[in-house]
Amino acid sequence: TSTEVLSMYENIAGLSKQMAAAARLGDFDGLSKLEGQCASAASAVETGVPALAGAARQRKIDLLKQILANDRAIRDVTEPWINKVPGLCQ
Repeated sequence: TSTEVLSMYENIAGLSKQMAAAARLGDFDGLSKLEGQCASAASAVETGVPALAGAARQRKIDLLKQILANDRAIRDVTEPWINKVPGLCQ
């Protein structure tokens, strides 16, 4: 149902927000744990979710924008660190 789809995206958005906070704090163990939770929550997307319309569709779009913004915030912290680790990025 649309409620279940939005609930899933709300959960992923919340986890990605926590991941961004962990990254900013340098809590990479916490970030890794949250990443696993987020991957589990997102696995439902791979099996397909029903299309949404109207306000539910707009809410999904807003949540996806939040998730992408959180992803950018995480990468802003982690990419410079990864580039400094010998052997990871050649």
